[in-house]
Amino acid sequence: MSEHSRILASDFSLPSGEGIVERLSENNDSLARLGARHLVVYRGLDDPRRVFATLGLHDRGSIEKLVRNPAVFDWFDAAGVDEIPPLFAGEVVEKIDLASAESDHSGILVAAIAPVESVPALLGAVRKSLRRFISAGVRRVWIYQALDDRQEVMILQELDTEESAVAWVEHPDAAAEWMSGAGVGVYPPLFVGKLQRIMDLQPQT
Repeated sequence: MSEHSRILASDFSLPSGEGIVERLSENNDSLARLGARHLVVYRGLDDPRRVFATLGLHDRGSIEKLVRNPAVFDWFDAAGVDEIPPLFAGEVVEKIDLASAESDHSGILVAAIAPVESVPALLGAVRKSLRRFISAGVRRVWIYQALDDRQEVMILQELDTEESAVAWVEHPDAAAEWMSGAGVGVYPPLFVGKLQRIMDLQPQT
């Protein structure tokens, strides 16, 4: 697997929407020492205090070190998070690029963490429905399977516009049935937001 195949993700809120990127950009040295390579920060469209952040990691060992190490909780504390949120730790099982090669990542992210009955069935349904995804304005689909619960997934979808994202969330295709599992029980509601920054945490060699 590539260095981008494993991820630690979290959906949380901060007391203020001001200076979010600056606060999350600080205190990253300990995360880098534990194997974090990239920090990607998205900000909610409807609630500017809501943040979705992902850490790209070297390997599975890096995830285990981060989850066990208090440094990750210190990072949340330093950012001003009132309540430490659940962490999703997973590895990629599918990445589908539906956009042109020159398309950037300026679209709108729709993120869902939810349980599914069968990951292979989910992958099959998505692959069979790519034309419908394209019609809805979906540019990219990334699907991650949790390391600790193999029937828990995180699906990241990038759509071309805010209007497309809102329409997709309000009237999802049957192929995106996982979206109905977000916000149920321990799972956070769907996150809809825009990319704020991608930070490289490793020194260049």
